[in-house]
Amino acid sequence: MLEKIEAAIREPLKELDIVVDDITFEKEGAYYFLKIVLDKVNGLDLDTVVEATNIINPILDELDCIEESYILDVSSKERGE
Repeated sequence: MLEKIEAAIREPLKELDIVVDDITFEKEGAYYFLKIVLDKVNGLDLDTVVEATNIINPILDELDCIEESYILDVSSKERGE
């Protein structure tokens, strides 16, 4: 499932020079989270994360490969500086 999601979002995000760093699907408490960590040379600002989320959301809706209800969590890779 996660490989299918990554394959579907990789190319559209590549057009913005964004790479998919990690994807996880996990349960925390009563909720499931689909966590997608993105990276870009020189980092990602909040506007770019929002833009990427707006690209990812309709792709996930179309794929419809997760049965459980979940919260989408898109974030940028932290930089240890």
